Amino acid sequence: MASTSTTPRVLGGSPATRAATAAVLMGLVFGIVVTQRAAGSVADGNAWLGIVSGVVFAVLFMGVHRAAPRLPRELRAAAWASFAGIAFGFVYSQGMPGPSVLRSTFMAVAVAAGAFAVMFYRYYTRE
Repeated sequence: MASTSTTPRVLGGSPATRAATAAVLMGLVFGIVVTQRAAGSVADGNAWLGIVSGVVFAVLFMGVHRAAPRLPRELRAAAWASFAGIAFGFVYSQGMPGPSVLRSTFMAVAVAAGAFAVMFYRYYTRE
């Protein structure tokens, strides 16, 4: 006789818990990457920049993660692409010697275009 188990999965957790864990971990990594720029010591505010950047990254990631499923596939891909492009452009602009704003913008647009193509293909083939 077959029966279903009512106990929750230990390893998986709920999708919201996995997304929150991923957001915190990626925010931590993002903050560390921002802190590793060659702009000076930790004493000049580098640590605060990393902390604030990581927290903002995690909050925006969760916002896009919550809002994206309600959007059509084109806008969902555009939301993730703009998030990826903005995050990459910010990290790229922190490098030393500081790249120009125009170069940072072009690099961010290139990353966003690539992310849009990948996400649109994924959503188009999975629906």
